[in-house]
Amino acid sequence: MKPILLLYAILSFQSVLAQHGITGLVKDEETRQPLGGCVITLLGTTLGSIADSYGRFKLKVKENDQCVLSFLGYQNDTLAITSAKTEYEILLTPNHKILDEVVITAVSKVTLIKENPISVSTVTPKMIERANENNIIDVLAKNTPGLNTLKTGPNISKPFIRGMGFNRVLTLYDGVRQEGQQWGGEHGLEIDNYNIDRAEIIKGPASLVYGSDALAGVVSLIPFVPKEADGKIRGRWLSEYQGNNGLIGNGFRLSSGNTHWLWIVRGAYRIAKNYTNAVDGRVFNTGFQEKNASALLGYKTAKGFTHLNFSLYDNLQGIPDGSRDSLTRKFTQQIYEGDQDDIKNRPIVSNAELNSYTLNPLHQRIQHYRGYVNNYYQLGKGDINMLIALTQNIRREFNHPTAPDQAGTYLRLNTINYSVRYNAPEFSGIETSAGVNGMFQNNKIKDATNFPVPNYDLIDFGAFVVAKWKKDYWTIIGGARLDVRNIRTYNFYSGTDPQTGFDKQVYPPDTVGATLQFPAINQSFHGISLSLGSTYHLNEFLNLKFNFSRGYRAPSISEIASNGLDAGAHILYIGNPHFVSEFSWQEDFGLFTDFSELSASVSVFNKNIENFIYLNQVTDAQGKAVTDAQGNKTFQYQQAAAQLYGLEGTFSWKPKNITGFSFNNQLALCYGFNRNPLFENKKQQGQYLPFIPPARWISNINQEFEIKSNWLSGVNVTAEMDYNATQNRYLALFNTETITNGYALLNLSLGATVRQSKTNWQFQLQMNNVLDVAYQSNMSRLKYFEYYQQSPNGRSGIYNMGRNVCAKIIFSF
Repeated sequence: MKPILLLYAILSFQSVLAQHGITGLVKDEETRQPLGGCVITLLGTTLGSIADSYGRFKLKVKENDQCVLSFLGYQNDTLAITSAKTEYEILLTPNHKILDEVVITAVSKVTLIKENPISVSTVTPKMIERANENNIIDVLAKNTPGLNTLKTGPNISKPFIRGMGFNRVLTLYDGVRQEGQQWGGEHGLEIDNYNIDRAEIIKGPASLVYGSDALAGVVSLIPFVPKEADGKIRGRWLSEYQGNNGLIGNGFRLSSGNTHWLWIVRGAYRIAKNYTNAVDGRVFNTGFQEKNASALLGYKTAKGFTHLNFSLYDNLQGIPDGSRDSLTRKFTQQIYEGDQDDIKNRPIVSNAELNSYTLNPLHQRIQHYRGYVNNYYQLGKGDINMLIALTQNIRREFNHPTAPDQAGTYLRLNTINYSVRYNAPEFSGIETSAGVNGMFQNNKIKDATNFPVPNYDLIDFGAFVVAKWKKDYWTIIGGARLDVRNIRTYNFYSGTDPQTGFDKQVYPPDTVGATLQFPAINQSFHGISLSLGSTYHLNEFLNLKFNFSRGYRAPSISEIASNGLDAGAHILYIGNPHFVSEFSWQEDFGLFTDFSELSASVSVFNKNIENFIYLNQVTDAQGKAVTDAQGNKTFQYQQAAAQLYGLEGTFSWKPKNITGFSFNNQLALCYGFNRNPLFENKKQQGQYLPFIPPARWISNINQEFEIKSNWLSGVNVTAEMDYNATQNRYLALFNTETITNGYALLNLSLGATVRQSKTNWQFQLQMNNVLDVAYQSNMSRLKYFEYYQQSPNGRSGIYNMGRNVCAKIIFSF
């Protein structure tokens, strides 16, 4: 026995001696910027390391070992180890939107996009850091064909995927559902714009993991999580300024991690005054003040991790209404209530107030609190993901000038969100995932005078199974999901407060003279979703994709039960309790090419929807919009069959003989039709669906300059053209929409990276709308804020932002 032990000790000692330590530095091949967070794995094992924020790593290896380096948005590389070398410098090649190289989590286990038949786009950290837009959703829309935004001023952007938004697009923050009264047109996303590391956009209902409210797709926002394990404290400071609306933004984060523990704290503050354009001047009451804070405490082992997260969001947001003086077209402001207020004879807003950072008393305040636990652990050869989250959304919209502290709308929404998913070990070449997720919701009206939606309780549950089979050139992914949802509302009475003259909630049994504004409802909805798709690898350069899916969506609370004014939107919504669930059938087909200098893709989709719910404006017998004294319009939900189809394409050229040069393009087309037989061939008079984005083509030329300097590591220059075609397929029926002329915007940017010792500085200077084009987007709600039939300058509604000079600095240490 002793000789055996001695032999084992000698062999072990020799093995240790055979090992040696290496150090490495990982950089971007084009910019020579360090790639912090790059994953280095010993081939054939689960052992490895992660590059620190300066791109450096250390690893114990043996001669002839091979290391695989992977980083989101870059092509993988393999490093061969030799005993004669202990220091390595590795240059990773950016993908430049070659999507079939990026790892995503839209289906079951982590999947390469080139193997995934579902239409998915990713936005990398590099794209986010170099962008200078109004908010993070605008950044995603600029980099994702098929993703648009419905805007109410600069800071409110609601995602629309392939012509559909609101409760048909599910937004996730670190896997947690973003629940914040998203039925409202002016209800933006409650997120920290400086805390999003990357994003994944899933187009269509094919991803069965998410269920109802993902009929159009999913926007998954992924915050930064520290990966280093050396115990050092690292930090990042971001500052930006935008000249058009004077936006000043600052954000910071501090993080650290060791073998088992990690932590991070973050904070941000953004403030802006009214934006401006060449037609309207400064647009009254479009400023905002936004604060964010968040923290993470994590524990990790070789088998997985647990992350405990907390965040808070607090936003004071102006509520524009577009009232003006009829002759000068200068903006006016409300100072009286009810019938005493004449919207066409209000006092003009002073220049001092238009140029001030001080918010008008008529504004909305949104507070969003989030606490959640994320768990991931290996179970044998499988693994399990578990999430439990509690969120609270408080929305107050102040619309009473004579009582500025009295909220018009005051809603409190509590949500418990849960998810469990098990990824089973591979069996006979099949990877299987199964799980359940859902939520419990309670909505309560607080001290308010306007009541757009009732008090309600919601219970949602879904179960799914997804399988992936891969052999030779084929990858097939399919699955099924069952969803059940119950919505219960309660009798709600309202009446006039004799002291204030405002409406108030009236409680039984004292309901004499009160109005039953919301009768009790107890509705249940259920549906089955299906998906089957395939990817065929034609050769080294070409991939074909096809997916067929059936989606389901239960009506939202606003669609079945609304009956009141949403003060922030200036809309009185009317729902219908007899609505049934939406079901969609969607077909996707795609062709993806990837050559050494060229890459291109084209995706075609067709979606038929049963029981599609949409909004129509209510008009009187003369066809004029029904409004109250404050100009608030009335919209009523309708339901009919609908069809949407279109395509998305990308093209990128990166010639090898021009170092650092790239020419990138993306195109998106979408058409939407109401298939109610009453509107057949009626075109603008009912056949076209509202809020369908026009054809959009974004093209840019980018040049990266490698600077051989001890302190300046790289410079980048970009010229971009953003072309939006005329939208003449609009819903003119009931004066819901009008034609929107096409426009082209020129954007220029210049960036540089400076490295000093262990610090890194990134500078970005950008000018958006260089030519100061006066334009209106049909995806801007402000276009329809108009109260006159004619105007002296021939212009109607509010125009989008004019020229905007932006500067951003990111300091990392």
